[in-house]
Amino acid sequence: MPESYRHSNYQSTIKSEASIKGVGLHTGVQCTAIFKPAPVNSGIRFKRLDLQDCPEILADIDHVIDISRGTTIGENGNRIHTVEHVLAAVVGLQIDNILIELTEKEPPVMDGSCKPFIDILLESGIESQNAQRNELVIDRTITYSDPDRGVDIHVLPSDCFRITFMTDYKFPSLGTQYTAIYSLEHDFVDRISPARTFCFFSEIKHLKDQGLIKGGSVDNALVFLDREVEDSEIEDLRKMFGITSKVFCGENGILNGVKLRFDNEPVRHKVLDLVGDLALLGMPIKGHIIAARSGHAANVELVKKIKKTYSKKMALKRRSQLSNLAKFDIHAILQIMPHRYPFLLIDRVLDVVPGKIVHAIKNVTINEQFFQGHFPGQPIMPGVLILEAMAQAGGFLILNSIPNPDTKLMYFSAINNSRFKKIVIPGDQVLFEVKLLKFRMGTCKISGVATVDGEVVAFAELMASIVDKRG
Repeated sequence: MPESYRHSNYQSTIKSEASIKGVGLHTGVQCTAIFKPAPVNSGIRFKRLDLQDCPEILADIDHVIDISRGTTIGENGNRIHTVEHVLAAVVGLQIDNILIELTEKEPPVMDGSCKPFIDILLESGIESQNAQRNELVIDRTITYSDPDRGVDIHVLPSDCFRITFMTDYKFPSLGTQYTAIYSLEHDFVDRISPARTFCFFSEIKHLKDQGLIKGGSVDNALVFLDREVEDSEIEDLRKMFGITSKVFCGENGILNGVKLRFDNEPVRHKVLDLVGDLALLGMPIKGHIIAARSGHAANVELVKKIKKTYSKKMALKRRSQLSNLAKFDIHAILQIMPHRYPFLLIDRVLDVVPGKIVHAIKNVTINEQFFQGHFPGQPIMPGVLILEAMAQAGGFLILNSIPNPDTKLMYFSAINNSRFKKIVIPGDQVLFEVKLLKFRMGTCKISGVATVDGEVVAFAELMASIVDKRG
């Protein structure tokens, strides 16, 4: 195992920039993927360099929008296709924070495995960061089943992360296959990452008709012969993909007789896909996953169930982690924000990534001046003040993202898609997470979520303008 790859209780990122280029499996686009270091708690993020404003998309289960033969994430109409192999490489190396810039809408498929990504990430080096890694401990059984497709996938309590996977296909070239991994650190790089994606010959035309596998070839996918194939079908295949070289049915039951890297390479690739899809939880788990015939659809549904089951616990872990950073107390806030008592409504900024995201808190006490007149017999924080506190957190983010913030003010011009989910009362601590969605020519758009004890109390999108202070 490379010296630069070691398990740690601390978060990690890569040491230096790395890039790789190739064709996208399903879209057929030529794409360069550029991997860059990222700060603590930023997670795994993709950035589309080919689009206006270069939007970023967090690799998160809430952003999954398509599972047609791969996992596609999207936000605000922007998509990134087939992210699972890149994600598998990142989390397989236990990298927590990384920015992946793409020159197109789909990462390159390379040889159909995630080994090429593993190699360049290890070459760039992995380093620990000054923040603890969160880990979700599974303490109850979570199950997803699809009887119509014979899919069963379970997560059980375990003293470590492990996967047991079984597939069974009703033809000789595949049959029943099984594999297990007991440690990402010791098993993933050598035993799982080289396993290539695969399909069956009888699926090719259907997939092509669906607008998929535009970049597919015998060089980036294993094609198993699941039935007798006529010479005319081979010729049709060559024309369909514009192949000029020879194509033939291999004696080993694989198109062109491609040699397997492992006797059970297909089921190992299924584990690779599962590891990549689990990255969408945003937090590594300690548990034993037992899967039978699972694919992207089942993997995504399982991650949704895990997140729903442990949403409060995950939110508290993140909140505790952010509290440990505590970069900006009230004195630091006063250096940036123009507001003062009684209208300064954030007490501490937990962390800020300029131009991207901020986390801030508001401690709600019975001594708040507005409780004297807002339902004094049953005090409730006014919803408009929750939005104002959210806006102030957004103002701190934006003013920390521009030069000479002490000469600027931020005026809010619009509130969209706002909703209040629960009341906020004295004794609550409100955590605000505010993201910068767009910033152009002095106008910005932010989105914010307010939570109390891990439960959403309000959310909104806000528009604002940056203006000069008057002399």
